[in-house]
Amino acid sequence: MTDLGGALGRVTLTASASELDAAPLKDASRLSFNQATAERASLSEVIEACARHGVPGISIWRHKLAQLGVERAAKQLRDAGIWVSSLCRGGMFPALSAAERAARIDDNRRAIDDAATLGAEVLVLVCGASEDRDISAARAMVADGIAAIAPYAAERGVRLGIEPLHPAFAAERSCITTMREARLISEQFEASNVGVVVDVYHVWWDPERADEIARLGDRIAGYHVNDWLVPVKNVLMNRGMMGDGVIELRKIRGEIERAGYTGPIEVEIFNESIWERPLDELVRLTKERFVEVS
Repeated sequence: MTDLGGALGRVTLTASASELDAAPLKDASRLSFNQATAERASLSEVIEACARHGVPGISIWRHKLAQLGVERAAKQLRDAGIWVSSLCRGGMFPALSAAERAARIDDNRRAIDDAATLGAEVLVLVCGASEDRDISAARAMVADGIAAIAPYAAERGVRLGIEPLHPAFAAERSCITTMREARLISEQFEASNVGVVVDVYHVWWDPERADEIARLGDRIAGYHVNDWLVPVKNVLMNRGMMGDGVIELRKIRGEIERAGYTGPIEVEIFNESIWERPLDELVRLTKERFVEVS
């Protein structure tokens, strides 16, 4: 039994662990193959591979999009019948000078335009880290940066998704490291305009995870799956294929679905050994593990 009552959205879990796990997925209809999982391949090659293997969705990274061109990419996606769950990445708001902060705002607007052209549902925000050790100031710049682009994103029909990263990335990639931080920023805006992207790699460890997911509710803008391998050798490249690590994937999906999220599920894996696999083998394995384990 789950009680979502209380002024702060407190969650009381009294069911057994098995009852809290999500039911097995019946098929791959919610699967979105994140381009980062096949970093060695071009965007065009990934689109073709997804079409061959019946993967219905894709998440695109901007450096791959730049190589192909947004108009060509949009046409190839339409021809292949593949939808786009998200474009990554926007964000990177903190900077030492006002001029550089303004330049980053402009870059985010260009990313919003590309997301709209692709029909991407979400622009994922990897928010950026402090460049002068003042992490509090960096967090303020993140909030200010999102406020600067949110109206434009709403006009273009693109939702902004704040992705909190594991605390190990606080000094280099994002000063937003918990779902609570991301939620508090998102609550300054309409839920349809700014939400939170939940990636299991970054949040599986959080003792407040279940409570925060429940609080997020319709602010969940995306859900990413992968696995945390042990022992850790390189935090950035430590993601594994679902089922190869320690993350309780179905338990977290249960939390996500009880919060009301039933949208795309992206598989995003940074791992050299994964990248070295032949593309068709990798897409086929991703689809299999997605259904069997996620």
